[in-house]
Formats: sequence, C-alpha cells, structure tokens
Amino acid sequence: MTALTLAKTEDLDRLLPLVRAFHEEGAIDVLEDERLAGLKPLLEGSPYGGIWLIGPPRAPIGYVVICFGWSVEFGGMDGFVDELYIRPSVRGRGIGTEVLINLPKQLAKNGLRAIHLEVSRVAVRTQEAYKRAGFKPRADYMLMTRRL
Repeated sequence: MTALTLAKTEDLDRLLPLVRAFHEEGAIDVLEDERLAGLKPLLEGSPYGGIWLIGPPRAPIGYVVICFGWSVEFGGMDGFVDELYIRPSVRGRGIGTEVLINLPKQLAKNGLRAIHLEVSRVAVRTQEAYKRAGFKPRADYMLMTRRL
C-alpha cells in the first residue's frame, strides 16, 4: 500500500514543486502568491481540507488535496478532490486509484459521507481510473463555477 502522510507546514518545500508541475501540466494559470495562499492554510491545519503526500514523505511521488464541505443531500460532511498529482515517471501503476480508494475510507471513519471530483469530459482514460476507484458520473449534473 502506498504511504499517505498528512502534509504540514514543514513539507512545503517538497510539496511546492509537485503543485507547480501539476499546474504547468494542466495549463492552470496560477500566480505564485495565489498558490501559496491556497496551500498554506491547509498545511497549517485548516478544518477546510488537507493535503496528503503520496509515497515517502521525504521524497513524495505525488499529492492529493481534499477540501471539506457540508451536504444536506448526503447527510453531512462531504469532500472534494481539489487536486491529485502523481509524477509522470510512476503513473500507470494504479497509485492514484489506490489513493482514491483508501483515503476516502480513512476519512469516512471521521464522518465523511461522500467525496466528489471533477474530470475533463475528454479525459476518458482518467475517467476509467476514477470509475475503478468507485466514482460514478451523476446523471443530469455538471459542475458549474463562478469565480469571485
């Protein structure tokens, strides 16, 4: 089983290159100040989410960010996979699927009732991996966003 370690402030130097790589690969345009503003509270223990390092904590091969919310529909706390990144050199080994199966199980022990994620409509291979981890598309629903 791949190690998952809740990241803390002292992990920022190991985490930041992975986050930058994820954003570059996905053509996600984020200013460094915004990136740090999004990461630091989670590393400092914010109740709104957490960041888990994937693999050895001193040399992680990836990370996953889960943000928490509340859902009447699902009867309590829910989570959203905000970011999941695995280094390209170790992809295709089932590590991401393993993370998406095991981490929610652990979070469910602390009250998580549902977990959500978004995926590109054209990323069929990624969708299949998410389905293997138990995620299902919700008929007649799509994620919509309004930036404030």
